[in-house]
Amino acid sequence: MRLPRLLALLGCLCAVNPARAQAPHKPVPAPANIRIDANVVLVPVTVCDRFNRAMTGLSKEHFRLFDDKVEQPVSGFWADDAPLAIGLVFDTSASMDNKLKNSRLAADAFFETANPADEFFLVEFNDRPSVSVALTTEAREIQNRLTFTAARGRTALLDAIYLALDEIKKAQNSRKALLVISDGGDNASRYRTGEIRNLVRESEVQIYGMGIYETGSRAMMPEEINGPTLLAELAEISGGRHFAVDNPRKLPEIAAKIGIELRNRYVLAFSPRLAQRDGRYHHLQVKLVPPPDAPQLHAFWRAGYYAPAE
Repeated sequence: MRLPRLLALLGCLCAVNPARAQAPHKPVPAPANIRIDANVVLVPVTVCDRFNRAMTGLSKEHFRLFDDKVEQPVSGFWADDAPLAIGLVFDTSASMDNKLKNSRLAADAFFETANPADEFFLVEFNDRPSVSVALTTEAREIQNRLTFTAARGRTALLDAIYLALDEIKKAQNSRKALLVISDGGDNASRYRTGEIRNLVRESEVQIYGMGIYETGSRAMMPEEINGPTLLAELAEISGGRHFAVDNPRKLPEIAAKIGIELRNRYVLAFSPRLAQRDGRYHHLQVKLVPPPDAPQLHAFWRAGYYAPAE
């Protein structure tokens, strides 16, 4: 079901004019805040069991919704499988050398879950990011490109996410997501974590991170140690998820689960009781009230939204 853009959870990015070069060289401009024009907030929610399998078949009564800790009545509820715009953010730095084969297989497994109406693009990054495949409905174009990918250089992960957030604004589909495959260690970006964090918070893009983290094989650099925290934080803010992978062979299975998860989400709608136009960032919380016979479940949702301002 295609949702009207007017009622999208976070609207669209406003007045941000990113550099079009492959690697940004100027400080990021202060991002414009997201506003909601109508007094309705949509909250996409993904529910999974302890095996990271998407849980379907839930109803409105199985959810409780809170805006800044104040419970809100859920006025609308539906399951959403609308077509997606998906950006694959693919690490080709030197540290990925022995992980590229399984990373390509992960991309293949993810695209097998695609909807014919989906849009895709590819951002590859090492020292600098570049849009290797512009928006297309043919996932095969990206798979062909990845066949010739070689590992070299450093890791500009934050710059790559910035570029992907810019590219995805050109998509026609209103649902947007990034799939990041990386070992997580940023050592070459010009943008800072706080700048990218703000852009992610104000975008409507979910980020799914597949972090490939080696353990015990060698001494790790500080940026590699911080890699899991970086990807996990960006994913949580966006309402996506972060998967820490200690064995590259697990990548295809996890990628397929992410693809299925993106096809199975719920949307909760509510009108804030006070309808305050304070321009503040409001924190959202979702609590599950699962059926009696349900397995252990976990919910994932976007961290919050910006209220309108007078």
